[in-house]
Amino acid sequence: MATVKKAVVTAAGRGTRQYPATNTVQKELIPLVDVDGYTKPTLQIILEEVVASGIEEICVVANPTNLEPIQAHFQGLTDEQKRTQFAGKDWADALSDTLADIQSRLHFVVQHTQEGYGHAVYQAHEWAGDEPFVLMVGDHISLSSTSESCTQQIIHAFEQSSAPVSSVARIGESKVSRYGTAAGEATDFSGAPSYWMRAMMEKPSVEYAREHLRTPGIPDDQFLCFYGIHAFPSAAFDCLKHLIDNDIRQKGEIQMAAAQEMLFQRGPYLLAEIQGEQYDMGTPDGLILTQIALAMRSPYREPARALFESL
Repeated sequence: MATVKKAVVTAAGRGTRQYPATNTVQKELIPLVDVDGYTKPTLQIILEEVVASGIEEICVVANPTNLEPIQAHFQGLTDEQKRTQFAGKDWADALSDTLADIQSRLHFVVQHTQEGYGHAVYQAHEWAGDEPFVLMVGDHISLSSTSESCTQQIIHAFEQSSAPVSSVARIGESKVSRYGTAAGEATDFSGAPSYWMRAMMEKPSVEYAREHLRTPGIPDDQFLCFYGIHAFPSAAFDCLKHLIDNDIRQKGEIQMAAAQEMLFQRGPYLLAEIQGEQYDMGTPDGLILTQIALAMRSPYREPARALFESL
């Protein structure tokens, strides 16, 4: 059984949808109040889940602008800070220890030119070597509805199947053109509802989805759409290398979806229906929804609820 001990987290985007905030704060470092009540950069919340899922090594794909700020954040408190402004603050020491633990697992690579999501992922190929890895994006927060985190759900599905695994969620047909979409055949292979992939298309039209991407057992007006967490064998990098070497692009970019299609053509590919919700904080409305979702699981749930009820 293949075990997953490495994770690749992409944080190479420019954050243009959060301008002008991203003039001074990198998108992945925009703060949120987490479910434990502490204020943390988005990327830290994601990496805490990754570490809690049993991952031992993490590669963050950065860009030339955000590399140093991200590296600096995970340094934690200095000894002088612990003796002075944070003296006697055990909670700060504990959070600093968490940062140090994450930092000890971190490796960084840089995407110097913006050539697509697949191109960003490929920057980690030397670091990952021939080992399987979890792939996540640095601006999506996942909140599980079970005792397993969303990341753990995908890791376990991969370790049980030894096949590429992508998280999926049911999305209404009115939104299907925004997402990579797949059709599958139901299986009881993993603990969560799962499907062997039978077809996929990146951002299909509603008409195409209706004709080619229906999954038996799912309501006719819903489709399985990729949800941002994947577990891949190292062969994913071979697929990306083929795309790069042959300059195979879509809309001028090297796309991860094209590599996924290649993996699917090579053999079984599992779709795991995530048990939980995922939030994209990379847009203004997404940032608001992400913070609301975290707040409703935090020590500040009741004040937040009271505010909503007063509106």
